[in-house]
Amino acid sequence: MAKLLCDINDVFTSYNEELKKVEKELLNLFQSNAFLIPAIGNHIVKSGGKRLRPLFLILSAELCNYRGYSRIVLGSIIEAIHTASLLHDDVVDGAELRRGKPTAHSIWGNQIVVLVGDFLYSNALRIAVAQKSQPIMEALSQATTRMTEGELLQLSKIGDPEVKEEEYLQIISSKTGALISAACKIGGILGGVSQEAIDALEVYGMKTGIAFQMVDDILDFMADEEGLGKKLGKDLDEGKITMPLICLLRRCSDTERSRVKEIINHSEAITKEALNEINSLFRKYNTIEESMKRAEQFVQEAKKSLDIFPSSRQKDELYCLSEYALLRRK
Repeated sequence: MAKLLCDINDVFTSYNEELKKVEKELLNLFQSNAFLIPAIGNHIVKSGGKRLRPLFLILSAELCNYRGYSRIVLGSIIEAIHTASLLHDDVVDGAELRRGKPTAHSIWGNQIVVLVGDFLYSNALRIAVAQKSQPIMEALSQATTRMTEGELLQLSKIGDPEVKEEEYLQIISSKTGALISAACKIGGILGGVSQEAIDALEVYGMKTGIAFQMVDDILDFMADEEGLGKKLGKDLDEGKITMPLICLLRRCSDTERSRVKEIINHSEAITKEALNEINSLFRKYNTIEESMKRAEQFVQEAKKSLDIFPSSRQKDELYCLSEYALLRRK
């Protein structure tokens, strides 16, 4: 991998003030006379998060020479949509932890949290309408539609060891790629650049989003559990077929494939022994390395899509954000 042109920590530090403003606007999106909504919003915002998606929007906007406050407001809207999707995902998955903290539904219950997620979606789009930009509204609505489709497609493939790489990519393109792609596209729209440049940012966001989700799926098997903030092997426990399993099922012997399918189709929680068995096969067939190479390919394609833009600090920082997908450990 080529040496980064900047340090990821420097990027976050450089935009710390902007991201603080995004968090303030995000909290505003939780304001309501229904007291549970701001309470849950406060819990979520205080639980942390790097605010990557708003950063993609802010950097893309600045790459296109836009530095107005709308990039902050729209950054908070992007983060609100992401947060709403996490609220719903955690209910669907029955997750108990998010970033090492109790999930909202484990405190307030499923019904309340689903409704808060609905409120957040609708309120975010209501604020977005005030931007009076049809292209921005189209980008946001298309992203939210695709995210829901991705979740439903993933649910339809739960416990199915025959999932193909193309289907997996379709799922993560919708679940993760779509919103990051929309964030980058909106940055270009705010900058008033050519359609070709907007399309390039859209592709960059999609490819980078795919890489982020692919690495996240890899970390589910091999990250530090405390740092990851969730139980290792959680995706496997939920019957989700991700890149490492797809690679393994392509390479292993018939006997091993039968055993892997047996583990996938378990009726009880995945045991530590079963997870160790899967990890042993990963090592045997270099599955994690192969999966990381696929993620790296998407990062290189993402960076290539920015060739249309002249060299700049913001372009280097977008490169750095893409590479960050490969360097994460939590």
